[in-house]
Amino acid sequence: MSKSPADSDTQLIHLVFGGELDDIQGVTFKDLAKLDVVGFYPNYAAAFEAWQSKARETIDNAQMRYFIVHLHRLLDPSTDKTRKKPTRK
Repeated sequence: MSKSPADSDTQLIHLVFGGELDDIQGVTFKDLAKLDVVGFYPNYAAAFEAWQSKARETIDNAQMRYFIVHLHRLLDPSTDKTRKKPTRK
């Protein structure tokens, strides 16, 4: 049985990864083979801490970017509290 997002022990899986961008205005990476997968985290707070650490390590490289991906939203859209519910016509 799956747990609802309101349950305190629900895993909301987040991925932290990064790499060097072609252009700082976009999100196209120079070399996908060189992406840095930092890890998977059970909640946003842990993912944010990992993201912040990697972002600070690479602050001198303007083209290096790290991202947090809310994997739980892809796996179970009901966990996305920002998602708009469809309206009936």
